[in-house]
Amino acid sequence: MSNVPIRTALISVSDKSDLVGFARELAGFDVVLLSTGGTHRLLQENGIEVREVSDYTSFPEMMEGRVKTLHPKIHGGLLGRRNADGSGIDEEVMQTYGIEPIDLLVVNLYPFEQTIAKSDCDLATAIENIDIGGPAMLRSAAKNFESVAVVVDVSDYAAVTEEMRNCKGMLSRSTRFRLAVKAFAHVAKYDAAISNYLGAIDSPEHFPGTLTHQFIKKQEMRYGENPHQSAAFFIEADANGASVSTARQLQGKEMSFNNVADTDAAIECVKSFSKPACVIVKHANPCGVAESGNLLQAYRLAFATDPTSAFGGIIAFNRSLDSVLAKEIVERQFTEVVVAPGIEEAALEIFAAKKNVRVLDCSESDGDASSAFDFKRVNGGLLVQSRDSVLLDDAKLRVVTKREPTDEEKRDLLFAWKVAKYVKSNAIVYAKNCQTIGVGAGQMSRVYSAKIAGIKAKDEGLQVEGSVMASDAFFPFRDGIDAAAEAGIRAVIQPGGSVRDKEVIAAANEANMAMMFTGMRHFRH
Repeated sequence: MSNVPIRTALISVSDKSDLVGFARELAGFDVVLLSTGGTHRLLQENGIEVREVSDYTSFPEMMEGRVKTLHPKIHGGLLGRRNADGSGIDEEVMQTYGIEPIDLLVVNLYPFEQTIAKSDCDLATAIENIDIGGPAMLRSAAKNFESVAVVVDVSDYAAVTEEMRNCKGMLSRSTRFRLAVKAFAHVAKYDAAISNYLGAIDSPEHFPGTLTHQFIKKQEMRYGENPHQSAAFFIEADANGASVSTARQLQGKEMSFNNVADTDAAIECVKSFSKPACVIVKHANPCGVAESGNLLQAYRLAFATDPTSAFGGIIAFNRSLDSVLAKEIVERQFTEVVVAPGIEEAALEIFAAKKNVRVLDCSESDGDASSAFDFKRVNGGLLVQSRDSVLLDDAKLRVVTKREPTDEEKRDLLFAWKVAKYVKSNAIVYAKNCQTIGVGAGQMSRVYSAKIAGIKAKDEGLQVEGSVMASDAFFPFRDGIDAAAEAGIRAVIQPGGSVRDKEVIAAANEANMAMMFTGMRHFRH
C-alpha cells in the first residue's frame, strides 16, 4: 500500500510538549481522536474533541491505570491488515468484532530513565514507571507500518502534519517505514534501560548481568582510521554537556574518524583546568598543554612545547575564542580542528579564510556528557569500567621525601598530574610554570618515556632543569628518578605503591628532590 489516509488516531503520551497544537492540526483533517487519562483530559480542556479509549473499548481503566489499552479493539485496530479502501486480509474479523482501524498512533512512554535518575528513587517507584501498554501498542503499530503510522518523537509532529497537508490527509509508505524504525529503536532503548537498571540491583559493582546500550548514528564518514576501513560516528541518545558528541561544527570539512577521537582527547583534557588553558593533541596524546592568565598566552606556551607535533593537531580551549587568538592560530600553524566553548563572530570571520579548518563550539549545556561507563571493544567482547573521573583527594596527597615542594613546585606538580591523566601509558610529563616542557607517551618502559620527554624539551630549547615531573603510575625502580635528577627535575608526583618505594624515595632524597604520592594512578591504554 502506498499512501494511507489518516482517519483515526490514538494519542497517549507522557511528554505532552506541543501536543495541543498537533492534536488541533489532526482534528483539522477530520481525524477522529482517541486518548487516555491525562492526555484525554488535556485535549478536552483545550476544546479538542476526543474520545476516551475506555468508552471505545467498553472496558474501564483498572488497577490504577496499569490496564487501559491492552484490549483487542486497540491492538486489532493497530494490527489489522487493510487496504486504503477498507478491504484487506483482516477486514472480515474486524467487522465481526467491531474493531475500527487505527491509522495513526502517537505514544511516548512513562519516564522510566528520568525516574531512576532521581536520587530518592526506590525499586517500587521504578517498577511503577515501567510502561506496558505503550511499548505493546508501539510494536503493534510499527509491525503494521504498511497500514499504520506511528509517532514517538515530538520533533516529528510538524513533519507529519506538513506531509498530511501536502498529501490530502495521507502519509506515504516511506514516512511510515521511517517512523516504524524509529519506534522499534525507541522501544529497544526503553527496554534496555529497564534491563540494565534491574540487572544491576544485586550486582556489587552495579554491572548488570547483560549490558544493553544504544547509540544513534550522527555521521557516516569517508573512512575509518585508514582509507580501507568504513566508519560512522554514533553518539549516546541523551548525551549532554561539553563533549565531542554534543559539539556544533561551525565551519570546515566533515570530521574524520581520527578527528573525532583526537578532539575527544583534547576536550576532555582541557576541561580539567579551571584557569584559561590550551591543549594541543596529536594522535590521541597531548603534545602541548598550558594554563595561563589568558587564552592567547596559554596557546603560545602550549604550542612552544612541541611545534613539530602541533602541526596538523587539534587545539582545544576552555574559554570562548576571540579574533586576536584566531588570527594568531591561522598565522602560526596548520591545524585540523579548533574547539572551544564559544567562538566569537569576529573569530569565525578569520577562520573562514581557512575553509577546511574544522571549527567546533562545545559550549556547556545542562548535565554531564560523561556516561557511567567507559567501553573498550576487544575481539568477541567488550571491556567495561567506570570512568576515570575521581578527583585527586588532597587527604591522600602526601610528601614522602625530606624536602617539601615549594608552592610553585606544588602548583606545577598538580598541573602536570592533570596532563598525565590524558597521556597514553607509560606517561611522563615535564612541566614548569604551568606549561608542559616535555611529554613522553606510550612507551613500554617508563624510563624511555622520561628520556623522550627530555629529548623533546631539548629539541625545542626548553629548560628541563628546575622543572617538575609527573608519572601516571609508580616507578618500579630508582633508575627513573636517577635519570630525572640528572636532567634537572626538582620535584616528582606519582602514585606510589611499588615494592621498591623506599629505594625510589631514597633516590629522590639523594638528589634533594621533593616527591609527592597521590595514592591513585591514571593508566590510559
